Amino acid sequence: MRLFRNRPPDNRPADNHVHTRWSWDTPDASTMRRACERAIAQGLPAIAFTEHLDFTVWHEDDAATSQGLIDRHPAYQRPIDVDGYWAELTECRERFPELRIWSGVETGEPHLFATSVAEHLQDSPVDRVLGSLHSLSLDGQLVGVGRLLYADPDATMRRYLGEVVHMIESSDVFQVLAHVDFPRRYWPGGSEHYVEKDYEEEYRAVFRALAATGRALEVNTSSPLASVDQVRWFHEEGGEAISFGSDAHAPTAVGQRFDLAVDIVETAGFRPGRDRFEFWRR
Repeated sequence: MRLFRNRPPDNRPADNHVHTRWSWDTPDASTMRRACERAIAQGLPAIAFTEHLDFTVWHEDDAATSQGLIDRHPAYQRPIDVDGYWAELTECRERFPELRIWSGVETGEPHLFATSVAEHLQDSPVDRVLGSLHSLSLDGQLVGVGRLLYADPDATMRRYLGEVVHMIESSDVFQVLAHVDFPRRYWPGGSEHYVEKDYEEEYRAVFRALAATGRALEVNTSSPLASVDQVRWFHEEGGEAISFGSDAHAPTAVGQRFDLAVDIVETAGFRPGRDRFEFWRR
């Protein structure tokens, strides 16, 4: 595979997945202004501030309620300060007119919180909505998958990918499926021990479901990078669109490893859209 580590800046895609201090798991020093400065220095055309939209208290009409889920473990998640978020985003749009700045959220388990998500987006609509699965149910709680891996990593991974299929099929609120194999970050013994090929059929089931909706698959550069094989499986199952996301929780991570990610995506059969702001296409 060719690696264009000195790829011309005008070929770099938008970063569609960035967190700042308005996400509950991101330090106060991670400001939108610093992230925008980094995006410009990296030659990116656009950046999306997709703050975590997670719920520790949810609506009685949410599927989480009907499934008997009563809380999260651990419950560190906090609501987005919508007023603060929009004030800083507006200031950055005025300060950096050369950079396209999108609003956004990363919805955690959106299929379980459809009513809660809808109420948030009705009051605060955004440009980008990512869908993520970070947790699975266990004994009436939503538990982070990293905590579940150690008991049985193989069974947890297969269950996780099966739940991603369910999330895709039962939620249409998100435009992009983020970090499809999120548990790899926490794989026992290190992510280098994860064997992607062992889960090919489960990946393909996810990709068939996603392709059927026409939505985009994210290549996440904070996670262990997807292989060419994985992205090609998406292409073979009819996938239409690729989004690039650093999943940055610090300004220095904005646009990280995008040159390598672009090479992977190109090798798997996807190409830039009509302009630099679009998702890549088959």
